[in-house]
Amino acid sequence: MENFKNQVVIVTGAGSGIGEATALLFAQKGAKVVVSDINEIGGNNTLQQITVAGGEAIFVKTNVANRKEVEALVHTTITQYGQLDIMVNNAGIGGDFAFFAQITDEDWQRIIAINQTGVFYCMRAAIQVMKAAQSGNIVNVASLAGIGSAPRMGAYAASKHAVVGMTTTAAVEYAKYNIRINAVCPGVIKTPMGDSFKDLDPSASEIARKQIPMRRFGEAIEVANTISWLCSEGASFITGQAVRVDGGHRS
Repeated sequence: MENFKNQVVIVTGAGSGIGEATALLFAQKGAKVVVSDINEIGGNNTLQQITVAGGEAIFVKTNVANRKEVEALVHTTITQYGQLDIMVNNAGIGGDFAFFAQITDEDWQRIIAINQTGVFYCMRAAIQVMKAAQSGNIVNVASLAGIGSAPRMGAYAASKHAVVGMTTTAAVEYAKYNIRINAVCPGVIKTPMGDSFKDLDPSASEIARKQIPMRRFGEAIEVANTISWLCSEGASFITGQAVRVDGGHRS
């Protein structure tokens, strides 16, 4: 049984989907959770679920694409709890379906700012704290699109490939400080973002489902369980990995 008592966890994008499931799971396992999201309603809903269940948490509204807000998130965490043990960089967006030559500047810049630069800001801020403490865990939520192709999702794929690259590089650089850095690469998960992909092209969604050997899409808690395990002592010799959570899907 994984136990995160006396540990402090930041989860970005914790107002829904994978982030919400991850925040709730860490709280159930004893961690103090800093719920972070740009969506105040969703973030406060997650906070309320944790506190009603007897857990300890705070909510910090954060736009991860804003460096100052990310730095304020980490500062608030240290001020409130005096430490940061785990950082889960989950905040992200999907964007519209478009062939590569039709991707607009606006869509490209928005996706890269949140999915790539946002993860960079969060990793950098967390590493500075964890290096001083000589310990820590970071898990970045990438995607199957970050280790393969994603037709009509070029900007999203580019951002998630960057997340995997940042993960593997930083893991090598900071392993000597007892900081482990890994990524999870989910397939299609039943979340608001996953549903938005399906809504954009229902026929493509059904084709994708049939390509999964388990013949279903994933649940947010299944990704959260993987994130939790990667941060546990059970994964103490694992770093720099991009772990697939995909029902056996190969493309």
